[in-house]
Amino acid sequence: MSTVRSRLSTLWIFATVNYLYCDVVTLMNPDLLRKFMTGEVGGMHITQGFLLGASVLVEIPMAMILLSRVLKDRANRLANVIAASTMTAVQLLTLVVQAPPPVYYVFFSVIEIATTSVIVWSAWRWGSDQRALSDQAQTLRHVAADR
Repeated sequence: MSTVRSRLSTLWIFATVNYLYCDVVTLMNPDLLRKFMTGEVGGMHITQGFLLGASVLVEIPMAMILLSRVLKDRANRLANVIAASTMTAVQLLTLVVQAPPPVYYVFFSVIEIATTSVIVWSAWRWGSDQRALSDQAQTLRHVAADR
């Protein structure tokens, strides 16, 4: 299996664990827990539709753990760039929606944004890294043939 595939999958595991643990820590905050119990947090109503949207959003990184390992190279690269860009944008947005966000939330967000940014960068460079290696291999073949 490609080391790029393994690295991307591992980064998605790391991001997913951070997303989930941030949610667990959030539920340890008594003020927020009380608001969740009322069904309204920060002016947002916690409806079935909201929960479905949140479920879809958290499914993206979990699905990418598997998809990073099984998709063909081109589809894999595209899926990782789109999924990681989406998760980065969403996480940035959550930082400005809350005023001000709790310190622990900023801590996890920095880690999550850094991780998804590395995923975008790794997936984006995936093709160019392989082309560079291919070019180097071709040059070595030519040098060896000239001897």
